[in-house]
Amino acid sequence: MGLPAYRAGQIYQWLHEKQAASFEEMTSLPAALRSRMEERFELVCLRAVERKVSGIDGTRKYLFALPDGNVIESVLMRYKHGNSVCISSQVGCRMGCRFCASTLDGLVRSLRPSEMLEQIYRIGQDTGERVSHVVVMGSGEPLDNYDNLIRFIRLLTDERGLHISQRNITVSTCGLVPQMLKLAEEDLQITLALSLHAVNDGTRRQLMPVANRYPLDEVLEACHIYFQKTGRRMTFEYSLVSGVNDSAADADALARLLKDQHGHVNLIPVNPIKERDYVQSERKTVEAFKNHLEKSGINVTIRREMGRDINGACGQLRRSYLTS
Repeated sequence: MGLPAYRAGQIYQWLHEKQAASFEEMTSLPAALRSRMEERFELVCLRAVERKVSGIDGTRKYLFALPDGNVIESVLMRYKHGNSVCISSQVGCRMGCRFCASTLDGLVRSLRPSEMLEQIYRIGQDTGERVSHVVVMGSGEPLDNYDNLIRFIRLLTDERGLHISQRNITVSTCGLVPQMLKLAEEDLQITLALSLHAVNDGTRRQLMPVANRYPLDEVLEACHIYFQKTGRRMTFEYSLVSGVNDSAADADALARLLKDQHGHVNLIPVNPIKERDYVQSERKTVEAFKNHLEKSGINVTIRREMGRDINGACGQLRRSYLTS
């Protein structure tokens, strides 16, 4: 537009520090310039169409409308160490994991960096509280939206915006090996979380169709390489499904599988969804599984369930909205 370079800095500040919801709010810019920008550019601003607050733990679940009419969901979780926001990276998902509501209607499209950032910006403005941690583990497979994800991370951690520490960002993947290896070369300090969920390829293929393309040995080798390149310990997500992957034998096999890996296991009692017949493991089974791993020297935690009373799991609120 032939403008002085300092205007770019002003606009960047309005977008990523002050988080303006419209060009009109950018009051340090001349009115004529704001009008020209309105005509030439699109400023993405998400609109909350539904907001639920858990009566159990204060978790907030948001359903946001995108400019094209699609809806996505995000979750704010409050911890002692700060506020964490779990965001979506796609509208829907094409990975087909059998226990996840996000994938039931397939993939509609991937989100742009602006649409990922906006989830965090709007939640921060709604609560008036700082977001210190971000988890890209909502609807979608983040590494299936690779280029937009990387741009999002670099904007989110830029010192001229929210400046969230890279070490406070976790990206989840079901195990897209080529993208995992590419991510290891990005010179980032984020945490990579692998959705593991099974101790052998047969069970993993039953739960996660992606296992038909990338067997466990390839995925775990990619985890090794990620640690070697970045020095960042992996997180291994393991959803416990009653009678499928929660036996003592499964725990022993998992310990053997991960004994040479650098990371910890996050046990997740699976969230039941009505479209599937998977059942959550009993609490005593979860505790026994954890004890088995600990006795084998594996660092393990049980994920604290949050927002259960407000359809807190991935894809559940969007699914109920679309089918209502």
